[in-house]
Amino acid sequence: MRNVRPMVRRDMSGILYEVATPIGNLDDLSRRAVSVLSSVETIAAEDTRRTGRLLSDLGIPRRDLAALHDHNENQVGPILIEKLKAGQDIALVSDAGTPLVSDPGFELVRSAWQEGIRVVPIPGASAVSAALSVCPLPAQDYRFVGFLPARSATRKARLTELLDLTCAVVFFEAPHRIEETLAVLNELAPERRLMIGRELTKLFETCLAGRPADLLEQLRANNQVRGEFVCVLEAGESKGISAEANRVLKTLCAELPPATAAKLTAEICGGRKADYYPLAVALKGV
Repeated sequence: MRNVRPMVRRDMSGILYEVATPIGNLDDLSRRAVSVLSSVETIAAEDTRRTGRLLSDLGIPRRDLAALHDHNENQVGPILIEKLKAGQDIALVSDAGTPLVSDPGFELVRSAWQEGIRVVPIPGASAVSAALSVCPLPAQDYRFVGFLPARSATRKARLTELLDLTCAVVFFEAPHRIEETLAVLNELAPERRLMIGRELTKLFETCLAGRPADLLEQLRANNQVRGEFVCVLEAGESKGISAEANRVLKTLCAELPPATAAKLTAEICGGRKADYYPLAVALKGV
């Protein structure tokens, strides 16, 4: 394996590497990522058991693994920062894909910047870019929103908001919610197309594109309502809600119920209360 030339240090602090790991196929991992994981003193991992298995599969001697997830980042982050300040190099990895893309680690990265510690990306696999690269729908202009809310009412409100966007929308969905999400999309916008990527780069990888009802039928018919899903929702047409009306609505929603905020926005900016109410509900997270 070709050695990666070491980076020049500007001070005595260590380097925080953001290392992308495979989303399925082990061969997705870059040689540079293997080199970094083999050389750092500590690896901060979302799941140390999963990362331990990855290191074993790669033949990398087990490093010092530190669990870093949503429930302990505020406690573990400062410890890692002190190690970095003492000159240790640390790699941050998620369970799969690129760190911070709907994964923990933001507070650690922000603290490293605040402390003047160098943060270096080691790019690689990403479910978002993988899905976009095979998407048959126009998606040059897109917005990534991560996972949709878990609660049914909040998720429906969020989808109502996203359907109004005039760019493509990329989101993740869990296997136990994909059917309900497609059913809601079929209710709200039955003609709006989307592509879903299931188990990308894994053995049973599947990509489907079409209208929500058709996709739901195909998934059920082929018993494919399992695995992790990446969805690319087709862009919507502009409905003429101005930037000023959007600003007014957001301001009012911070203090008022959705119905009242929508009514006042219509009175201030023109239009109908019904034009603003779905977005008001989504902004309030009701």
